[in-house]
Amino acid sequence: MRKVITSESVNIGHPDKTCDTISDAFLDEALRQDSNAQMAVECAIKNDKLFIYGEATTTANIDYDAIAKRVLKEIGYKNEFKIIKEISIQSPDINQAVVGEELRANDQGIVYGYATNETKEFMPLPIMIAHKLMKKYDEYRRTTSCYFGDAKSEVSVAYDDEKPESIEMILISVSHSENLSNEKIRGDITVNVVEPVLRDYKKYDKGNIHILINTSGKFTIWGSFGDSGCVGRKIIVDTYGGVGRIGGGCFSSKNATKVDRSGAYFARYVAKNIVAHGYADRCEIQLGFAIGVAKPISMYIDTFGTNKTSIDEIYDFVKRNFNFSLSNIIQELDLLKPIYEKTACFGHFGRDEFSWEKFKETK
Repeated sequence: MRKVITSESVNIGHPDKTCDTISDAFLDEALRQDSNAQMAVECAIKNDKLFIYGEATTTANIDYDAIAKRVLKEIGYKNEFKIIKEISIQSPDINQAVVGEELRANDQGIVYGYATNETKEFMPLPIMIAHKLMKKYDEYRRTTSCYFGDAKSEVSVAYDDEKPESIEMILISVSHSENLSNEKIRGDITVNVVEPVLRDYKKYDKGNIHILINTSGKFTIWGSFGDSGCVGRKIIVDTYGGVGRIGGGCFSSKNATKVDRSGAYFARYVAKNIVAHGYADRCEIQLGFAIGVAKPISMYIDTFGTNKTSIDEIYDFVKRNFNFSLSNIIQELDLLKPIYEKTACFGHFGRDEFSWEKFKETK
C-alpha cells in the first residue's frame, strides 16, 4: 500500500522553540551547581515580554534573567525584553513522593519510544530530513545578516509497503530582511540549504521533488513579534514527526525525575536497541508510570508485525538487558549532567551525542 507521511521541524527562533531552549538552559545551570535539582521552570514569550514561571527545588543560585537574555541574544534578538517571574519550590506533596531511599516517579503518565531501521539513525525518514534542513538553515543564516532565526521545514515522503520510496515535497519558510526578493530567497535557500541536505538522500530523489519556499510571500516579522510561544508546544517535532505515538508530556524544562522526559528517553533507548539487534524492523514501546512508584506499572511492545522472532522472545530480551527503575534510568543514561539545552532544537532523538541513542552490549 502506498502512503505519504509528512513531518515538520522548526528552528530555534520559532517562539515555542525559543522557550524550550531557555527553559532547558535554566535546567542546565541548576544541574551544574546541584545535580539533584528538581526543576520545572518554563517560560512564555510575546513581543518584548518574557514570562518565566514554574517550580524549582534546588540549592543552585540561578540568574534567570541573565540566562534568558543570553539565549535571546544568541538567537538574534537585538531588542530589550521585559522579564516577569513567578517561581516557587516544588510542592512538598510531590517532593515527598519522589525523594527517598529510592527515587520514584515524579508524576503518573504514559510515554512511548519508537525506532525503525529505515534510516541509519533508526528514525523515520521525514523527520530526519526536516531536522537536517533546519540545522543547515541555522548554520547558513548565521553567515549573513539577511536571514533570521525563525523558520520551519516540512517534508513529505512516499512509502510503499511501509518502506520509504521517494521524497515528494519539501516546504521551507524562513524569516528574512525586507530588502530580499522572493526570487533571491528561493535561490539562496535552495542552493545553501536544500541541495546540501539532499545529497545525503539521493536514493529517494526520483527527480520530481516539489520544493516550496516561503509560500506566504513575506516573512519579515519573526519570532515573538509575529507569534507567541511557550514551552512544550512542539512535542511532535521533538519526537518522531507524527510517526508512532506520544504520551503527551513535553520534555523541556524537566529534570530526570520527571518521567515524561527520562521515561521517554529510556523507551526510545530500548526500542532502538530492539531494532538495532535485529529483533524487528520497527518497534514501539509504551511505559506507564505512577507517582511515587519506582518502576513502570506497565509495559507494552508493538513491532507492527515486523518482528524476526516471537514477541515473547523480545520481552525476554528486554527483561534480561534493561532495568526500568527510575534510579537506573538516570544512572544508565547519565541524566544528571547539564546536557539539555542542546536537546531543545532539532529533535531529541536520532542524534549520536545523546546517551539514549547508544547501542547497548546485550546478553
